[in-house]
Amino acid sequence: MSNADFEQLRSAMVKDQIEGRGVRTPGVLAAMRAVPREAFLPPALQEFAYEDAALAIDEERTLPQPYLVALMAEVLSIGKHSKVLEIGTGCGYATAVLCQLAARVYSVESNAALAVKAAAVLKNLRYTHLQIVHADSNEGLPSEGPFDAIFVNPGGSEFVGALKTQLTVGGRMVVSAGTDPAVRELICVTRTRADSYTIEDIADVRVAPLDVEAQRLRMRETGPTSAGPVAATLPQTISRAVEQFDAIESANLAPLLERIGDARVVLIGEASHGTSEFYRMRERISRELVERKGFRFIAIEADWPDASRIDRYVRHAGHRPSKWSAFARFPVWMWRNREVREFVEWLRGHNAGLPDRERVAFHGLDLYSLYNSIHAVVGYLEDVDPLTAGIARQRYGCLTPWQSDPASYGHAALSASYRGCEKQVVSMLTELLTKERRYASHDGERFYDAVQNARLVANAERYYRTMYYGSRASWNLRDSHMFETLQSLLAFHGPASKAIVWAHNSHIGDARATEMSRRGEHNIGQLCRTEFGAGAYMIGFGTHSGTVAAASDWDGPMEVKQVRPSMTGSYERLCHESNVANFMLPLGSQAPGALTAGLSQPRLERAIGVIYRPETELQSHYFQAVLPRQFDEYIWLDRTTAVTPLGTETVEGLPDTYPFGL
Repeated sequence: MSNADFEQLRSAMVKDQIEGRGVRTPGVLAAMRAVPREAFLPPALQEFAYEDAALAIDEERTLPQPYLVALMAEVLSIGKHSKVLEIGTGCGYATAVLCQLAARVYSVESNAALAVKAAAVLKNLRYTHLQIVHADSNEGLPSEGPFDAIFVNPGGSEFVGALKTQLTVGGRMVVSAGTDPAVRELICVTRTRADSYTIEDIADVRVAPLDVEAQRLRMRETGPTSAGPVAATLPQTISRAVEQFDAIESANLAPLLERIGDARVVLIGEASHGTSEFYRMRERISRELVERKGFRFIAIEADWPDASRIDRYVRHAGHRPSKWSAFARFPVWMWRNREVREFVEWLRGHNAGLPDRERVAFHGLDLYSLYNSIHAVVGYLEDVDPLTAGIARQRYGCLTPWQSDPASYGHAALSASYRGCEKQVVSMLTELLTKERRYASHDGERFYDAVQNARLVANAERYYRTMYYGSRASWNLRDSHMFETLQSLLAFHGPASKAIVWAHNSHIGDARATEMSRRGEHNIGQLCRTEFGAGAYMIGFGTHSGTVAAASDWDGPMEVKQVRPSMTGSYERLCHESNVANFMLPLGSQAPGALTAGLSQPRLERAIGVIYRPETELQSHYFQAVLPRQFDEYIWLDRTTAVTPLGTETVEGLPDTYPFGL
């Protein structure tokens, strides 16, 4: 292969693998275009130099995935006058990229043989502002510090504590951490003052190792795009096991209801927060569960006070006047859409002919509504205990400065001046609980609503404070809150009550069957499985292509985006290749053994939330899972469409109690 061929491949790599996934820093893109990746490989492997994968050179050296190197370099914000330290030279490829960006680069390698090999390659590439040091990587290079940036390669995360003191004030260190070789957890440490640091979780980056021999065999025997003869049989097995349907409205749900049996909790997922068919099928199943199996309430991945407005509407209860409307904050379209409105109207009609105690309720599980919940608690106390309402205003006043941006509270809480908020909000919850007998005598349901809002405030304060330290702890706190709210609702509605949960697949599928567990994360599905065993039935969803309502950034405008066709190697691609457009697939004991065995190999699974970035789809929207352990049932809709958000014109003429009124 000629130099011109390599240059063409390198240019395509930068465009598709790096720039296409969202790396935008001009200097980083230029550096990736400049470094000849093939120079770090023996001739026999050079044909694979620009694959979107990590590539094993020998037992000791691995050429890292280009995107991983580019993203880490971008996070560091390296200037042309920067002095950079690299921990773990390895083959030297990342070192070369750093040399393109910085004025001076020091690279520490604890393996002498690797250091010598990398130095030879980098010398041939004429990097003269580089010093490779054979030394203990645990110690960094304090004699040459401080450094403007520190780049820590895989395997170096355990000695971050020793390295961060070698940063300049304002300097950054990016670490490729994690015990799973297929997923790298990027962490950024910034030195803000001489004795102060911030730690931020940047992303979980899927590293795609390349099996060279398998790739050569596949290219020689089946062509570069074929899935191969073994993979082709599994879609056929899927097609024979499914219960197919032509339309959501006409789907026969009787077999599904039989499989659900006497489950007390049915968790119904979605593979995105903006797909019409997921909402409609979920709502169709929920109607059947309410009418045929007597389910008592629906609990959704939404804030408690917003859902309370829906609840009062569908149960024909009065509304307390308020200055806010339900689901009016980002992402508005997630619940404020035509699909949900139709179910809300059905539920209101279903409840109309029932006694109050038999009406099906509608509740929220989430904890983002910090300030609406504060207003709800204070409003309740104004009616039943004005003196305590004044105390509540004083206690909750600690959080007032961050009313417009609760996330900024996490940063403020790092200083001693604001740590008192936790004590204040917890004491308010405690006081409510101690006065249960007195307050509940006025109206048991209103008291319960106030307690849930007070509990939400306490957990939300902790959530926003924890979120600043990292995504894993805040994820666990959020899902624990949702599970505890579900438990509380089951207790409130009585020992015979049964619940339907609506949430994203990532919340309702058992986390132990996904890579989440390796990151120390749990979810509602795992907690329900542990608590209820077979009494929890989990239904996941998937799609191949179509459109979705999503934003490009948090708090950004909703867009109707094209969903990219599912990736080769994913569960979604297997379902698409079954050539059955819509189906339900039992995954429990009733599933054929060959199907369970075939699906039990870990594969990629797609998850689209309120943010969808198709240009970085593999990194942003796929994770590894074992489908039969994650769900009891999987519902497939091959081509799907975006939800229809509600505008002001769609609610004109409806009663004042309508929860979506503006």
